[in-house]
Amino acid sequence: MVKIGLQFKATLENVTNVRPEGEDFRWFLKLKCANCGEIPEKWQYINLMDSVPLKGGRGSASMVQKCKLCARENSIDIMKDTITPYNAEDSERFKTMVQFECRGLEPVDFQPQAGFAAEGAESRTKFPEITLLEKDWTDYDEKASESVGIYEVTHQFIKC
Repeated sequence: MVKIGLQFKATLENVTNVRPEGEDFRWFLKLKCANCGEIPEKWQYINLMDSVPLKGGRGSASMVQKCKLCARENSIDIMKDTITPYNAEDSERFKTMVQFECRGLEPVDFQPQAGFAAEGAESRTKFPEITLLEKDWTDYDEKASESVGIYEVTHQFIKC
């Protein structure tokens, strides 16, 4: 079992507390089989609501799948207690946003999509339903009378 952290990096403009919203938030990943190295072309998602039992009664995971190439059963689980918001002081630096417990699967790519939320750095105005698929997001904070944004979203994976 390996723990892998997803580190998030972005430039924040007048927003803080950027985070995945809700247990149904979908983490879109490309996953590599640690046994044979196979990386399927399609994006796969995992979320906290999905729980699949592991063989032999060894608990459960967010996703259990059999590798199409080597037929090995692999799993990945979201470690709920590790989900951390990305704040204004983190801007332009990598910060671990979530950790995954991996058994035979290794995330190799992440695609941020819909389901993020944030709030105004000064005004605390709520910005729900942020989509980061384009790696940039902009809006206007009426309370603070200023533009807000999340720019140049990137990521990396680290072993924890």
